[in-house]
Amino acid sequence: MPSLMSIMGVAFVTVSLLILDRKAAVTLVPITYLIPVIAAATQWGIWPAIVASTASMAAADFFFFPPIYSFQVEDPQDVIDLLLFLVVSLVSSDLAARLKRETDMLRLRETEIQKVYEFSRRLAACFTISDLLAAIQVYLSRNLGPRAAFFVATADGRFDAPEAETAPKAVLECVASMAAAAGAFGRAIVDSATQEVWLLRTVSSGTTVHGVIVINIGAGSSETTKAKTQGIEAIIEEVSLTLQRLDIGKAMEDARLHLQAELLRDAFHGTLSHELCSPLAAIRGSASVLASVPIVQRDVQARSLVDAISEEITQLDGYIQNLLHATRVTAGGLRPRLEWADPRDIINAAIKRTARRLQAHKIASAFDEELPLVNVDSALIEEACGQLLQNAAKFSPSGSTIEVGVHSNRGRVTLTVSDQGVGITPDELHELGHRSFRSKRHQASVPGSGLGFWIASTFVRANGGTITVSSRGHGMGTTVSIALPASQSTIPKLTALDNE
Repeated sequence: MPSLMSIMGVAFVTVSLLILDRKAAVTLVPITYLIPVIAAATQWGIWPAIVASTASMAAADFFFFPPIYSFQVEDPQDVIDLLLFLVVSLVSSDLAARLKRETDMLRLRETEIQKVYEFSRRLAACFTISDLLAAIQVYLSRNLGPRAAFFVATADGRFDAPEAETAPKAVLECVASMAAAAGAFGRAIVDSATQEVWLLRTVSSGTTVHGVIVINIGAGSSETTKAKTQGIEAIIEEVSLTLQRLDIGKAMEDARLHLQAELLRDAFHGTLSHELCSPLAAIRGSASVLASVPIVQRDVQARSLVDAISEEITQLDGYIQNLLHATRVTAGGLRPRLEWADPRDIINAAIKRTARRLQAHKIASAFDEELPLVNVDSALIEEACGQLLQNAAKFSPSGSTIEVGVHSNRGRVTLTVSDQGVGITPDELHELGHRSFRSKRHQASVPGSGLGFWIASTFVRANGGTITVSSRGHGMGTTVSIALPASQSTIPKLTALDNE
């Protein structure tokens, strides 16, 4: 059809020239016959233009160069003119055809860039993973039609096929055999029936796979396939960058919400703790008065009730103090008041303070004979040791032995608390020290808030010390050690200097 249209264009020019005067027509022949040649080249390409050039030269020879109505040429100058016209028309048609191809390529490239730009704008407006997946599906359906599909990853590690059957059986089987947990990947499958190439590319962020894009790039040369693949890779790159942006934004939003939750929780803890202190003090005073009444002292049942009230008050006071300590640490108000103290006095005060909690256990102490002083806040270290003793009593069976010790070695004093309890697993040891951490195996059986060890470790670090935990495993007991910097002078030496 393009060649036939080219010949018809030459015929139209010929009829137009025959209407004119013969002399005027002969002068217009070289220029006029270039019109259908250039038109054929720009509209249909090089081959219709060659047909137009040949037909134009034949028509000029037959109708306008003597002898008329014959393809013979008498004048050698006419032969040269006809050949020169043929060369000029062929060169012009080739240039016009090249210009057409480049124009078509530029238009196609412009269209592709416009599509990618629109897709980028749509990606920029995505704020969730679901928005991104919807944008991918819209882009594929609008720009690639039925030759592309997006398979969304499901919770069980598979990929859901789209509702319409958009891919051959071999491609569907390949996607079905993939697992979303396998990570990022890309494959190319050739359809045996049509010899068309299908590209499979995953859409992922980090280690999470969100789906698979399946695109038919047709059956062409390796260069064509490579060019189409590069365009698809550019789209996947845009999607990956958007996923990274969403991950970063989500992480920042989660961090902001976590910080707000922490601040609200700390404010709630502080308000609750202070509000509970006054009624608790009144209850404690009332229980103390009841315990001193002669009638209550003579009544065994009444006395046991008063003792139970006192014990529960002590336990509740411990919880409130933990909340107060947590609020104090979080608010940044933890400022140790350093003073020289005997580490034995600190550990003995902690044992005395937690004596009620340790009633069901045996306490074994082991202190070095000569111990240096430590420059610490005695109240904070005593509270830390008390928390460790309470944990040892809480997580070890009644009647077991809790060993406490104070030892000096290489300029440091180490306070240790060892129990014969449930022990700590490697996973728990990794999480230990985080605020409000409680092991799953104790959440239902052992009461607590998960603040004790966190408070103890914070107090120890505030005094320039370190705290370490060791356990041989589940059911093998736990040993917690507090290492504090020691002075260079021992107690006997300081006492001698004081006497002098």
